[in-house]
Amino acid sequence: MKKRLTPKTTFLQALKEGSGWEYLSAAVWGAGCAARGQIIKGLLFLAAEAGVIGYMLSSGLYNLDKLMTLGTVGQQKVWNDEKSIFEYIDGDRSLNILLYGIITVAILICGIMLLRASVKASYRAGSFKKQGKRAPGFRRELRAYADERLHMTLLTPPLLGICAFTLLPLVFMACMAFTNYSVLDKKLVLFDWVGLKNFERTLALNGSLGQTFWSVLGWTILWALAATFSNYILGMLLALFINWKEIRIKKFWRFCFVLTVAVPHFVTLLIMRQMLQPNGAVNVLLKELGWIDSPLPFFTDTSWARITVILINIWVGVPYTLLQITGILQSIPQELYESAKVDGANPFVTFTRITLPYMLFVTTPYLITVFTGNINNFNVIYLTSAGLPRAVGSTAGDTDLLITWLYKLTIDNQYYDVGAVIGIITFITLSIVSLLTFRFSGSYRNEEGFR
Repeated sequence: MKKRLTPKTTFLQALKEGSGWEYLSAAVWGAGCAARGQIIKGLLFLAAEAGVIGYMLSSGLYNLDKLMTLGTVGQQKVWNDEKSIFEYIDGDRSLNILLYGIITVAILICGIMLLRASVKASYRAGSFKKQGKRAPGFRRELRAYADERLHMTLLTPPLLGICAFTLLPLVFMACMAFTNYSVLDKKLVLFDWVGLKNFERTLALNGSLGQTFWSVLGWTILWALAATFSNYILGMLLALFINWKEIRIKKFWRFCFVLTVAVPHFVTLLIMRQMLQPNGAVNVLLKELGWIDSPLPFFTDTSWARITVILINIWVGVPYTLLQITGILQSIPQELYESAKVDGANPFVTFTRITLPYMLFVTTPYLITVFTGNINNFNVIYLTSAGLPRAVGSTAGDTDLLITWLYKLTIDNQYYDVGAVIGIITFITLSIVSLLTFRFSGSYRNEEGFR
């Protein structure tokens, strides 16, 4: 039985089962397609190969060579006799070299993918010829991309956008973690590869940077747990209370609590910040009432500041949980409660055996998302406490999260190498924790069982 190329056919299988045209198509893209009647398709492959080769010869090989060292010629100071002044001549700029090198690597990867596509297309055209059929023409294949291959047509632009505007910038920033790109030793123009040295500095317990990292990491985890479960528990209790049968005008109470959602978060957070200052509305009011003699240290004492940001996060986060839980409560079959009532179950048993398991099953992915969001909750910390209080000479405050510390390292102090390290560690840790938590949760393992 003659084989045809299917989506499961690999590049190696196409070379093994194909003819000499497949090997030629690996060297001259589109040769096999053109030889088997697909002239336009073959010319498009050939044009793509010419573009890749032309780019590599013009600047690609140079970029790859420079990428190995990130440049060796620094800025030079030269005396100009005519102007009687010193002039600065630009040398190698490592940042540009790194950027162009990554783009060149991306173009090479695209070239390899096109090479594989050329071989597979040649093998497919050859399969039609072996069966005594004519290979599909260019117009027919274009119509296919508007019909049975429409999913490929619709997904290609978003995929290219993700690669160009998300993946490549992430790779570029991640590469900085392996360089000494920072204001240290004035290496913002010319810097070098340093391997894992930055990771060692960041994770070392005996260094100031390592001690700061572990301190910030510990508070970040504590903050994420407190912020996530305080919002979830209080939002759940509030939703249960409002949905209680004895409560009247339920829509009005929901409106009152959800009203905070209508106000932009940054506005609420900035107002909170001003109200809790030593001369803010809260301290002034408490003084006038005679309850305090000196301003409360909302943002000047470590314990006060941490509790304050958690309470502020509860204020802005509970309404979202309220909406989430309200929708879940309304979707629980009432027959379950009626059956439990017939069996004589009290409200506590009904809650622990029906309501709570149902909510936990449905909201586990939501909890993972909220936990991840709180790890990276930049707004609540930066717009309220701004990481304060902070010891003199330290780059991180006692309420700084990893994300706010990363911002300060890169924007305020220009330690881009350490910032990239922290970004990579945060990404890897969150990915592993989120995937494992979801993988072993009931929402994943027993998706069809909870009915």
